[in-house]
Amino acid sequence: MGAQFQHDHIVHFYHLHALDWVDIVSALKADTKKTAALSDNVSNAPVGGNSYFKSVKQRLQTFVDSGQLGPFSNAYWGHSAYKLPPEANLMAAAHYIEALRLQARAARMHAIFGGKNPHPQSLVVGGVTCVRDLRPDRIAEFLYITKETQEFIKNVYIPDLLAVASFYKDWGAIGGTSNFLAWGEFPETDKEPDSLYMPRGVVMKRNLGGAKMAHQDKVTEDVTRAWYEDGNSLHPYEGETKPLKENPNYTPGDGKYSWFKAPRYEGEPCEVGPLARVLVAYAKGHKDIKPIVDNVLKTLNVPAGALFSTLGRTAARGIETMAIGERVQAWVMELVGNIKNGDTEIYQPYEMPDSAMGVGLNDVPRGSLGHWIQIEDKKIKNYQYVVPSTWNLGPRDAAGKLGPVEEALIGTPVADPKKPLEVLRTVHSFDPCIACGVHVIDPDSNEVYKIKAL
Repeated sequence: MGAQFQHDHIVHFYHLHALDWVDIVSALKADTKKTAALSDNVSNAPVGGNSYFKSVKQRLQTFVDSGQLGPFSNAYWGHSAYKLPPEANLMAAAHYIEALRLQARAARMHAIFGGKNPHPQSLVVGGVTCVRDLRPDRIAEFLYITKETQEFIKNVYIPDLLAVASFYKDWGAIGGTSNFLAWGEFPETDKEPDSLYMPRGVVMKRNLGGAKMAHQDKVTEDVTRAWYEDGNSLHPYEGETKPLKENPNYTPGDGKYSWFKAPRYEGEPCEVGPLARVLVAYAKGHKDIKPIVDNVLKTLNVPAGALFSTLGRTAARGIETMAIGERVQAWVMELVGNIKNGDTEIYQPYEMPDSAMGVGLNDVPRGSLGHWIQIEDKKIKNYQYVVPSTWNLGPRDAAGKLGPVEEALIGTPVADPKKPLEVLRTVHSFDPCIACGVHVIDPDSNEVYKIKAL
């Protein structure tokens, strides 16, 4: 899981979000000597120098001259909302390319114990199947790669994050939400949630001083604005998923406009993800997270209130990546110690009960994830799960309360409505995944539908 966080956040920052702030075409105007000096000043990147940045600039020029920008083709280059100077754009473009290499290495960490990225194949009911991989050479390889990844995080990712953020400090007041939920992640003992490295909790109305423990029984889902049959807000144990059958009108005209349900905690929408986790940890005085947050705020010279924003959301992703990356190395050494002591139990036999109810809560890189199940006659009677993007991208509810992304977009300044770069910045900062929360399929033909949004 730690490897997943390291890998996912690096990919998000560089390959899914950075180009909302970095103008690739502008990089072609950069003075490579000044770029090299800038890179030396703000980061300890493994590669650099005038000749290196000349080669990167030439590669970008080749893309442009060919008329095909390749991976950089879909963007609003030249948009007035871009603020980085050409040299900073070239440096960021170079690190984008370096991150492509590094993320492939980081993905290998999953394969060592999990068998595949991003969906581990070693997980089974009762434990894991990777006992044969708990060998000194495999553990050493994992430790080597996680240290390599952490060096990139500390020496490139975080410096890049701070350098780019320094030009966009006005975004510390744009794209914010009000309530935050984290189920927490990384239990370090059997005492859960007490031992969670990233703690469980809720912060309501941006009140860091009033952070409380989060309880799963306070979760409900509303379908008033979703394309499901109308009904009361239900806890996931009693949750129903009944798509409209009679005269479905999949347009916003009837007040329904989403396939997402609207999750609520005590009736309130909540943002989940890196910002929620960091805010809960910060509010609880987390010994590793709080110093990093304070240092970021001091470096950027912004108040703590700036955390409740698109800027804060993007910064939080880097903050927790650095903290978790350090902790991963300690967990690996605990594993080594357990093996030396002969403690290699990785599976406990499981038998399906005649009847039961169960819940599983954890936090994945995108945010809080909950699974609820009812078992009857040794079979699954009902199964509901609420994934991060359902929390963040859910629609309005019966009371008219906006979902987190909807709330975050209110008041966003847009320089050119035909090129809504500013909207993309906030939406991308949530790392949305519609496919994680909604699957549309024909129940008769079993055909998956592909919908093109115009």
